[in-house]
Amino acid sequence: MKNHSNNFLHSNRSKLLLLILGLVLATSYFIMGSNTGSLKNGNFLYIPTGSKYKQVLDSLQKNGFISNRWSFDLLAKATGYPSRVLPGKYKLTQGMSNYQMIRMLRSGRQSPVQLIVPKLRTLPDFIRFASKNLEADSAQLMASLSNTSLLSQYGLDSTTVMAAILPDTYELWWTTSADKVFIKIADNYTKFWNESRKKKASNIGLSPVQTVILASIVEEETNDNKEKDTIASVYLNRLHKGMKLQADPTARFAFGDFSIKRITSIHTNIPSPYNTYYTTGLPPGPICTPSSITIDAVLKGTQTDYLYFCAKDDFSGSHSFAKDYATHMMNAKKFQQAMNSKNIH
Repeated sequence: MKNHSNNFLHSNRSKLLLLILGLVLATSYFIMGSNTGSLKNGNFLYIPTGSKYKQVLDSLQKNGFISNRWSFDLLAKATGYPSRVLPGKYKLTQGMSNYQMIRMLRSGRQSPVQLIVPKLRTLPDFIRFASKNLEADSAQLMASLSNTSLLSQYGLDSTTVMAAILPDTYELWWTTSADKVFIKIADNYTKFWNESRKKKASNIGLSPVQTVILASIVEEETNDNKEKDTIASVYLNRLHKGMKLQADPTARFAFGDFSIKRITSIHTNIPSPYNTYYTTGLPPGPICTPSSITIDAVLKGTQTDYLYFCAKDDFSGSHSFAKDYATHMMNAKKFQQAMNSKNIH
């Protein structure tokens, strides 16, 4: 009888140990085992500012970040995550455990946004671009980029603000406020305009903002970096002589259609301060965001006697330069004939 009782106790003890072991293993798996799903919409989880825990949990499940909602929810509540929801952009990768995901989210360990600003033409272009990559929406960005007090700290206003937006890579958090987005970009602009560049601008009779405005015209005129300083010299010569710049890109900008191939009197007669066929001097603001290469080409201050240039008739993208109007008209005639032969309007 005694042996039978011992065997019974031993058997039950073994079952209990196995049950405990099973529970430990299951708990360990729920905590440390992989719980990622299909990640059907990519690796990044976006948690907007003000989000509640249930919204995060729903997003995790809906977008395939987790395969088992119950186990994630259990550990999240056990670790107090529901009361520590932090907004941001989080990178979740295949094979992550509940523990790894919750630890990242609780600590607010965001992935930075590499905002690679390309060549843009207008302020609305920049706002659309930035709002697609950051939490700040179009209205918030427009308010910041029109904030007179903020802009004046950098010597800018709502007309010249695009001069500060240099094509570059800016590292930001997805949750960065609209004001801080501008400050990040404007601080880069300030660093770019070091004493050396300011002195070069002064030597050619321009301010930093005016230099960017002129560079924006050169940027639109050519993709050939070897010609940019010569084209800049033409416009500098015309500025110093009090001649109208008569830059085709400014007429195109004033017209608002950047696909135009052939500039005619329809475009050059537009009464706009940006149309340098209509007004004398530089436009009031940039017509695009020029590259640093183009800005430095303007600052080079290349000395020439050229007052005119025209695209070559071989459509190579290069230009023919002229010191006098008669020579320029011969070059222009060749180009116009080439345009006609290809039926370009």
